[in-house]
Amino acid sequence: MRRHAPALLVLLLAAACATPRLPPPPDKPELPAAAQQRREQASRPAYNLSGYPPAVREGYIDGCESAKKTPYARKDARRIASDPQYEMGWNDGFGICTKKK
Repeated sequence: MRRHAPALLVLLLAAACATPRLPPPPDKPELPAAAQQRREQASRPAYNLSGYPPAVREGYIDGCESAKKTPYARKDARRIASDPQYEMGWNDGFGICTKKK
């Protein structure tokens, strides 16, 4: 084993210096409106909240993202005041995700 240690060390150091391949740049620059729409559709956080009503799911996601202070953080004060299920989801999401830090 000692005989192979220097070769193994060199291989490990070489592997640590490897860089991942990046995708090629797009042919045409993306318009700002198209980029915003793509981000809104593709990057919306997903949580496994199956079995809960849609209002609770939306509130949980908004509350959790607010606790994490991500770009998707939002607190819809009107909806919280008018929709108890959204309010419950928001409070649960905010409380649970605050504790995970």
